[in-house]
Amino acid sequence: MRTASTASVLRERFAGPDIVTAPGAYDALTAKLIQAAGFPAVYMTGYGTAAAHGHADTGILGLEEMSANAARICAAVSIPVIADADTGYEDVSQTIQRYEAAGVAGIQLEDQTWPKKCGHMDGKSLIPKAEMVTKIEQAILARGDPDLIVVARTDAIAVDGFDSALERASAYAEAGADVLFVEAPTTLDQVESIPRELPGTPHFFNVAPRSPVLSRKALQELGYALVIYPGVCVTATMMACQESLRSLHATGEQTNLKDWAENFDAWNQFLGES
Repeated sequence: MRTASTASVLRERFAGPDIVTAPGAYDALTAKLIQAAGFPAVYMTGYGTAAAHGHADTGILGLEEMSANAARICAAVSIPVIADADTGYEDVSQTIQRYEAAGVAGIQLEDQTWPKKCGHMDGKSLIPKAEMVTKIEQAILARGDPDLIVVARTDAIAVDGFDSALERASAYAEAGADVLFVEAPTTLDQVESIPRELPGTPHFFNVAPRSPVLSRKALQELGYALVIYPGVCVTATMMACQESLRSLHATGEQTNLKDWAENFDAWNQFLGES
């Protein structure tokens, strides 16, 4: 079974000495590129998935769109995929089942109210801690593969402060979350404190606009088990497209046509031409 295989691989990697690096994919192509670059895992970014649908990450997409994207990404690669599932939508158990059927190795749930927002945007609000604990318990009961990783994210730093975030994360660990994701720490002291104050459960770090920038090596030394780069592909795509389109509009010539022509056969092979 695909999910059991990739989930067990991911769980073993979390137990190992090296931090797991998972760049963010927003579609099957970016997932294939991540695998080809040699990374051990893919993170299906909610921000990037929303952007690929033409929206900001503000709760416009739901279970149908997100689980369908997870399925396309999982079908494109053989490495483990950790997928953003926002708040778990209307039915956490159904969400777990749909994502597991899609082939994910890990699923991320957050404690925001719906409609949610990207964790690095303003204007977020939280559900009660007890409600999130129940969601985590439901997720654990719903998974068919016991190795499926349940990531519990709290957005409490921006809403209620750092101490509240630690309190929530501790409760989520007690509820059985496999990995803790304290979103958007704003200082180096906070980044250092999270794994120190919450030992015993693997920690997840998000390289995104509002958090301090640390190297992968530094994060590993601090005790983080997973680092994601959700914006690496969507940022590269948007900036490259904007520049190429500006040039085409101004000159009437496609400046990257030579690149396409020179790589045409190789790219077709990469994409699976028989």
